[in-house]
Amino acid sequence: MADPFDRHNVAALIPALNESLRIRGVVEGALRHCDRVIVVDDGSDDGTADQIADLPVTLLRHDTRKGKGASLRDGFAEALRQGMAAVVTMDGDGQHSPDDIPRLIAAANRHPNCLINGARLRRREQQPGYRRLGNDFGDWGISWGCGYRVRDTQSGQRLYPASACALTNIPGEDFVFEAQMLISCARQLGMRVVSVPIEARYKSVHSDEQFRRSHFRPLRDLWRITSHVVKQVLSHGDLPRVYRETLANPPVIDDVDGVLLDAVPQQALS
Repeated sequence: MADPFDRHNVAALIPALNESLRIRGVVEGALRHCDRVIVVDDGSDDGTADQIADLPVTLLRHDTRKGKGASLRDGFAEALRQGMAAVVTMDGDGQHSPDDIPRLIAAANRHPNCLINGARLRRREQQPGYRRLGNDFGDWGISWGCGYRVRDTQSGQRLYPASACALTNIPGEDFVFEAQMLISCARQLGMRVVSVPIEARYKSVHSDEQFRRSHFRPLRDLWRITSHVVKQVLSHGDLPRVYRETLANPPVIDDVDGVLLDAVPQQALS
């Protein structure tokens, strides 16, 4: 049997574009839970790399902006080069808590050969209404592409096993790439997506935490994701059958900590 996932063989991968505000705290938090941290600076011009120059991380730099998809591809390749068994991705803006990393790793050990998704199901009221609506719409379409239902398909905090990181020729750039990774893992590797509830963290009138403006542009990026996913769904054919099967295949929620505040039933893997 393969060795279990732990801090020694799971790398944290942080794509970063102009994250000088929060990147140091994010990286320091990741280092508490992973021996290897990989930061991909995607052509930042605000001194992002300078903020972490003294920290023990692998820093990859793009001379010009290439997009989140390219950053993830390069980070996956570096993690595999370092012999990592899995990669935990998280954004550099502080929206994701590094302290959720052990929960994702533990879930991966409970669900072998699965992609573990940090689903923002806790405290969803903090999420802006337009983002919540967009996420729900994305879940509907991307789930259809996967052939089973998934919660929070736009989350950037995930654990990808090495076999997922090694996938090549994944179409799509920027946020489309992350949507396609779910579909490719499901269709090419037969992986199930297991969602672990995490907290939605956004700038709030009830908190002093500061977050930069999101790089996600709802109209532009949802259109790109939707048009891409529609092509993927059409390519599978027999749309009514696939849609019925998707609706009948509920999301898998790993909530062993009992922290989920939404009324979402936990489903066991079949």
